[in-house]
Amino acid sequence: MVVIRLARGGAKKRPFFNIVATDSRNRRDGRFIERVGFYNPVASGAEKPLAINLERLTYWQQNGAQLSPTVERLVKQNAKAAA
Repeated sequence: MVVIRLARGGAKKRPFFNIVATDSRNRRDGRFIERVGFYNPVASGAEKPLAINLERLTYWQQNGAQLSPTVERLVKQNAKAAA
């Protein structure tokens, strides 16, 4: 099953997450199919903490991909902020 989840990057105590579409059997930071966006929880100033390609996200959801609970929460927050 394809799942859209966070893959951690960045340094120690400086997290950075890629939002990726991957097979659910792959490791968290392992191989993925496509990078859909990113999330930077420690963004400051004019930096954007969240960027999601909604076109690709809806494509994967229409083809049966499931969102992880964290990604689902981030997408809802992004939609609320945009509206």
